[in-house]
Amino acid sequence: MAEPSTIARPYAEAVFSAASEAGTLERWASLLADMARFSADGQMKALVSDPNVSADAIVALFCSLLPEADDAARNFLAALARNGRLEVLAEIEVQFRALKGAREGSAEAEITSAFDMDAQALAGLVASLQQRFGRTIKPQLRVDPALIGGVTVRVGDEVIDASVRGKLSAMQSALRN
Repeated sequence: MAEPSTIARPYAEAVFSAASEAGTLERWASLLADMARFSADGQMKALVSDPNVSADAIVALFCSLLPEADDAARNFLAALARNGRLEVLAEIEVQFRALKGAREGSAEAEITSAFDMDAQALAGLVASLQQRFGRTIKPQLRVDPALIGGVTVRVGDEVIDASVRGKLSAMQSALRN
């Protein structure tokens, strides 16, 4: 089976193109975030994968959860349901946000730190990332003590591993070779 990102890309690009032309990027960003959140629910996953539940019923359920869903949203959900692609809604939303960010000159950075970062340290890191990537960076911070020390940063497809765990792993690999 193809990677979810490969499957999601044409859908994300189509929605982005239509939303750009209609001037509804913010609305679609919100809709896709809600759709992705609903599709991640365990009960919804079970319903979507149940062959006894029709695509129309699934679309109707999604639309009942999305009061702002219009005909375009219904048609989008129906296309996904008919093609068995509702499971990639989260990836479609991620790729849509990336396209939107690229248009706006911004990018989301997933920053994982071994410890809580204070506002000053985070601001310094964000400033460095903005200089490196030439875009406005929107940080999303999480803490993972397994890193031992340092940080990892993911901006789009690029990963910067400045963690102690990463350095130890690289050292272990070098010693084995």
